Amino acid sequence: MSTTVSDVTAEVATPAEPGPAQPQPFYFNTSAHLLHIGRERANTLAELLQALRTCSEGSIFQHTFRTLQEHHFIREGFSNDFVHWAFSACNERGLAERLAGIDVREFTSVQALREQIVRVVEEYIQSNPASGNRPAREPFYFCSADMVVLPTPFVAHNLAEFGDGLAHVTVHSIHHHFIEARLRLQLKSNDFSRWLANEAGLEEAARRLERIDIYTSTLEGVRRQIIHIVRHARN
Repeated sequence: MSTTVSDVTAEVATPAEPGPAQPQPFYFNTSAHLLHIGRERANTLAELLQALRTCSEGSIFQHTFRTLQEHHFIREGFSNDFVHWAFSACNERGLAERLAGIDVREFTSVQALREQIVRVVEEYIQSNPASGNRPAREPFYFCSADMVVLPTPFVAHNLAEFGDGLAHVTVHSIHHHFIEARLRLQLKSNDFSRWLANEAGLEEAARRLERIDIYTSTLEGVRRQIIHIVRHARN
């Protein structure tokens, strides 16, 4: 009797098509700062100019970007500490106006921002020689800050949760992610824009956030603009 042997074909599992990558969650943090006074200080515009050339990048950032958190509730006025000192301590309105005209959003490095501030002060002193050595009413102390990052309870896994988190965190968290992060990212972006572009695929919304003017609005106003952009974002 012949025996028929049936071929047994093993089924090979076909790998499943990978689904769309899930966005990484956005963890809302805030931060505290330990302010310390640096070695540089200025009693005249000439001394300010010299200190601007030698102080740390952290000090430049402190007196331009971080100052916004300290005066976040003021809608109008001095855009940074250098402007305030030139106007109130040196009584140099022309210099204050020129420094206030520097749009920090245009810069992609702290060094480039420093060079522009130096250029403005240097040209002003050259045009007004008597202003260079005129004593100020009070010295300018160059400061910087050590940052301690603190978590919040808010985490976003999708765009709706992201918008909800923006509405509920403190303005200090808004400052941490939207302004403070610029020092870490070399002024090229902020944490909110990076998440929208890289995780939510909303590059246009990310660019719109970058164009928000941080000096013509309070931090609450900045928050409202961010939320508006996020809630009207489209893939």
